[in-house]
Amino acid sequence: MQPQRATYVKKACAYITRNGSELLVFDGPGHDGLQIPKGTVEPGEKPRVAVQREAVEESGLASFERLQHIATDVWTRRESPPKRYVRSFYHLPVHESRDHWVHTVTGTGEERGAEFEFSWVDLQTDATFALDLDDYLHSLTSPAEATTAGDVAAD
Repeated sequence: MQPQRATYVKKACAYITRNGSELLVFDGPGHDGLQIPKGTVEPGEKPRVAVQREAVEESGLASFERLQHIATDVWTRRESPPKRYVRSFYHLPVHESRDHWVHTVTGTGEERGAEFEFSWVDLQTDATFALDLDDYLHSLTSPAEATTAGDVAAD
C-alpha cells in the first residue's frame, strides 16, 4: 500500500498592525481562536498580491503603509488524507482610527457574504489563535528578527 500524497495549498496571511503595538484580529466562524485576514493564493497569483487582496476582501481596509514578508512555512492542516498549507506571512502596518467594526466579506471565495467582527489586540497577547496563525507574531516585536526573516521572501 502506497502512502497518500499530500495536497499543498498556498495561503497568504496578513499581520495588520497599528501604532506598532496592536494586531487586527477577528473571531471567525468554524474555528477555535482568533484569526487574522488570510486566504488562498489563486493560480498564477503571487503571495504578496494575494495577501493584499485578502486583507481588503476580509477587513475592508484598503490602504497600507507598506508590505513586508515575514516568513513562509509548511503547516500540516490534516494528516489523513495529507493536506499541507504553504503559508506566507506578511506585515501590513495601517493607520486606522476605528477600534472595532463589522465587515461583510467580498470577493469570490466561500466566505463571501460572511460578517467578520474586527478588533485590535496587543501584539504581546497570550490569546489562542486558530490554525497556529500566531506563529510569527514574535517577529513583529523584534525589528531585527523581522528584517532577517523578511529577506528570505519566497515570492
